[in-house]
Amino acid sequence: MSELIVEVVRSGFVESVHRARMIAVDADGRPVRVHGEVDTPSSPRSSMKPLQALGMLSAGLSLEPELLALACGSHYGEDFHLQGTRKILADAGLEESALRCPEDFPHDRAVQQRSRVAMNCSGKHAAMLATCAANDWPLDDYRDPTHPLQKTIRAVVEEFTSERVPATGVDGCGAPLFFCSMTGLARAFRRLTLASPGSLERRVADAVRAHPEYTSGTASPETRLMRAVPGLMVKEGAEAYHALAHEDGRAAVVKVVDGAYRARVPVTIAALRALGFDAPELAELERPPVLGGGLPVGEIRVRTS
Repeated sequence: MSELIVEVVRSGFVESVHRARMIAVDADGRPVRVHGEVDTPSSPRSSMKPLQALGMLSAGLSLEPELLALACGSHYGEDFHLQGTRKILADAGLEESALRCPEDFPHDRAVQQRSRVAMNCSGKHAAMLATCAANDWPLDDYRDPTHPLQKTIRAVVEEFTSERVPATGVDGCGAPLFFCSMTGLARAFRRLTLASPGSLERRVADAVRAHPEYTSGTASPETRLMRAVPGLMVKEGAEAYHALAHEDGRAAVVKVVDGAYRARVPVTIAALRALGFDAPELAELERPPVLGGGLPVGEIRVRTS
């Protein structure tokens, strides 16, 4: 099926276009809308974090729900994100110097300090280190794909996507990046939200849904969507990737082909609409304004015909 077209409209003219892929499945896991190639290997980037966190839980990691959500997160660097990352490390008897993610400025513009803790993947890295500490695994090379931690995570990815990992890359934070198809990731997210209460996979889904601000930011689109649609889990990934699943089994994965961040949320809203979801926040998010002189002069929209 053809890819979706996202139009950037300014002053009545289509100024730019982006193409997007989508797989949306119903409560029984049957595809209800497919756009583009969704069965070939792709890079989920941080949308893979809930499965990485599940791998850590399976290896003995123990975190309270909000810190588990932070381990799944691509956080904005707000104070509670930084404090949470430090708490994960401190509870494991570790210092910030153990982190191997790169230094970065936080997404939150109010915080200007560049550090490893401020890097958006620091919660995941702190949890990886805590998992290693709990198992007496080496700390210095925890990012190596041959490390016991990463082998454990890879096995979980393969189990929950029902696919063999076809390739392993390096994510922006330096951790291994396990490739899978968009269809496979939708399958995995469904398993997280449909799992029995108290199971490890359900603990991941429940933590993200109960504390969405820990997975991104207080006012992020992902937090707004999870607050607006009870039972929904959403996880963003770099290069305009998004994965989501509802407690009833409806799920979707979207990817803007050229990685344009501005087109990602409108495509995600289109996927939610295709699955029958509705809420006032969806209408507020599905057509972001294009500004001219600080005022709306257009919009970003998914082409409907």
